[in-house]
Amino acid sequence: AVWVSEIMLQQTQVATVIDYYNRWMQKWPTLQALAQASLEEVNELWAGLGYYSRGKRLQEAAKKVVSELAGQMPRTAEDLQKLLPGVGRYTAGAIASISYGQATGVVDGNVIRVLCRLRCIGADSSSPAVIDRLWDMANALVDRSRPGDFNQALMELGATVCVPKAPLCGECPVKQHCRARHRKLFGKPTPVPDVEDCGVGGCPLCPPPTEPWDSSLGVTNFPRKAAKKQPRVERTATCVLQRRGCHGALEYLIVQRPSSGLLAGLWEFPSFQLAQDLQEEKQREVLADHLRLWTGWPVVAGGLQFIGEVTHIFSHIHQTYVVYSLHLDGDVTLDPALSPSRWVTEEEFHASAVSTAMKKVL
Repeated sequence: AVWVSEIMLQQTQVATVIDYYNRWMQKWPTLQALAQASLEEVNELWAGLGYYSRGKRLQEAAKKVVSELAGQMPRTAEDLQKLLPGVGRYTAGAIASISYGQATGVVDGNVIRVLCRLRCIGADSSSPAVIDRLWDMANALVDRSRPGDFNQALMELGATVCVPKAPLCGECPVKQHCRARHRKLFGKPTPVPDVEDCGVGGCPLCPPPTEPWDSSLGVTNFPRKAAKKQPRVERTATCVLQRRGCHGALEYLIVQRPSSGLLAGLWEFPSFQLAQDLQEEKQREVLADHLRLWTGWPVVAGGLQFIGEVTHIFSHIHQTYVVYSLHLDGDVTLDPALSPSRWVTEEEFHASAVSTAMKKVL
C-alpha cells in the first residue's frame, strides 16, 4: 500500500491521487493480484494520472517480486532501489522507513525546501553536490526509533508550514534552528566564514556572490532553483474517424501507441506529428496521405473536416492537436503490423486506456 501510494504521488498531488489509489487497491489488493493483471488493465486504471510508465513499472515490479523474489518485497532501501523497476532513491527510503522501520532519511521537494532554509543552502538545489549533502543531512537527522513517522513529519512540515510562498514561520516547530529565519530577523551573518567550516572560495552550498540576499523575500530566498527549461512546442494532426456500427451507434477508430516513449501503450485517434509552420492546406494533405497508407481507403484531403485545435501541456511538451473528422461508410481494419486498432463506441472509448488529451480531442 505504501509502495503504490508513493509511486502515484510522484509528480502528482494528493487530491488527484486519492480516487486512483482507492480504485487500484480495491482491484489489486495484493502483489499477486497485480502480477496477474494485464498492462492494458493497468493503463486503463491509470488513464488521466499522467507519467504512464509509473503504472507499467509497478506492474513489472510486482511480477518480479512474485516470480523472482518468492513473493517477498525487499526490506531495505538499498535492495528496494536495486531490485524493483521504477523505485528510485526517495521511494526506496520512504518504503523502507515507513513500512519496515529502517532508519533511513528521505529527500523530496518538501524536504529540500525545509533543509535549505534550516541551513541557508543557497546553491542550486537540483545540483548533485547539494542533493548529496541533503541526503547526508536527512540520514543524520532521522529518528532512529520512529523513522517512518519522522520522515512523514518532515515532509508534512514542508507541505503545510514551510511552504514555497508565505511560509508560516511563527508556527514552525523548528524555527529556533532555522538559519534563514535568523538571517531575516537579524541580518546577514559575518561574510568571512571560518576556514575550517568552508572550502576556500567556490563553496558548493553557498549562494553565488552574484545573487544577493533579497531582504523582502526573507526565508523564501531559499531554496534556489535552476532556471526552468521551457517545454518544447509540438503540433500534431489528429483524425477522428467515425462510422455507424451494426446497431446504429456512432463508433470511432482508435490505435495503440508504441510500447515505449510518451504515453506508451495508450490508445488514441490516428495522429501524426506535423512539421512546424505547415500551412493548413498542407496539413490536410499530409494527414490524408498517412490515412490512405494506414486504411487503404482513397482518403482525399478535401474530405477531412477541420474541427478545431486542442492544447494540452505535458511536463516537457506544449502540444497542440489539430483535430479533423472523417466519416467512413464501411469497416476499416488497419494492418496490425502498423499498429493495433479497434472500433469503439463513446462509452467504450472512455473505458479504454486513453489519455486526458484524447478525451479533450473527443
